[in-house]
Amino acid sequence: MSQKSPASLIIVGPDDLAGEVRALVGSAGTIDAALVDAAMRGWSLNTCRAFRSDLMIWGAWCRTAKIAPENATSDNVARWVRALAGVDETGEKIRAAATIERYLVNLGWAYRMAGLVDPTAAPLVKLEMKAARKRLGVRQRQARGIRFRGDIADLDSPASGVCLAHLLKACRRDELGLRDAALLRVAYDTAARRSELVAIDVAHLDGPDASGAGTLFVPTSKTDREGEGAYAYLSPATMAAIAKWREKAGIGRGPLFRRVETHFDGSVAAVGPNRMHANSITLIYRRLVRAAFEKKLLGEMSEREMERWVADVSSHSIRVGVAQDNIAMEESMPAIMQAYRWRDPKTVMRYGARLATKSGASARMAARFGETT
Repeated sequence: MSQKSPASLIIVGPDDLAGEVRALVGSAGTIDAALVDAAMRGWSLNTCRAFRSDLMIWGAWCRTAKIAPENATSDNVARWVRALAGVDETGEKIRAAATIERYLVNLGWAYRMAGLVDPTAAPLVKLEMKAARKRLGVRQRQARGIRFRGDIADLDSPASGVCLAHLLKACRRDELGLRDAALLRVAYDTAARRSELVAIDVAHLDGPDASGAGTLFVPTSKTDREGEGAYAYLSPATMAAIAKWREKAGIGRGPLFRRVETHFDGSVAAVGPNRMHANSITLIYRRLVRAAFEKKLLGEMSEREMERWVADVSSHSIRVGVAQDNIAMEESMPAIMQAYRWRDPKTVMRYGARLATKSGASARMAARFGETT
């Protein structure tokens, strides 16, 4: 299968999904139209994108290994798993265990959709995957959290290091900066995922009320498979930032967060009509970390440490920071989950694990004994 641009990964109908399966297995098998249709209706857009991407990765490996995908066996899949896990040194990029598991799930769906025997279901593949998990570990790499005032014990203390307050100060005063400031504030108030942020339309906003606050209707999300939607709080400062961005960009309806086109010198050329791509969220956060560093907002941080920060930042960083700030404020788990639409408390606790360590029983005991020595 040929390489595709990010825009082409958007699913527009069952024929697209079926086409990816057909491109993988050729003329072999008969596409199960009912299965494809059910997947289209049951899968989220991101799941469909991952499905297509994973099939391309498998197809590329098959070409390198001189294997016809339609004739692939469990031995071939097991060899692929070993390569991805770094057991066999083939030059293949080593993936995380969770990523390899996702590959196998989507690959299995593709073969079943094509009416072919699923080579991922064999005991050999399952054992190789178990060995891969043991070798790679199952702990997923977590994005570094961007908290409102940084990694501080007292939330009333001045902002420190990489934090939302400093990124806001680093925003420019033109259309690009106003968009970035509104984006940062909405991301923090709502703990929205990148797909949720770029999907916001003006029609999803309500307010401001007498206090200046507003609400955001989140029509769909990763955990809202039924599409019930949910509401999120927007602070007066966030509503003011949104109003400034909309006024400067002339946005009356349609997508809220749009692409801002710039000249070669960095000055703004125009605000486009199209919504931002989800992949741009991480790039914006990283650009603002560098801008904050250049403006000397990050204190005594070295350039090397700043670059480590940039490498650890992702579109999830503010979402992680929100969880950490709520835990630091000793908000109850039900309140955190309700406000930010988390379904699994384990996710919240994982985000706050490092923070909890600093205020846990061990830290309190060390502090107490330290006072008596």
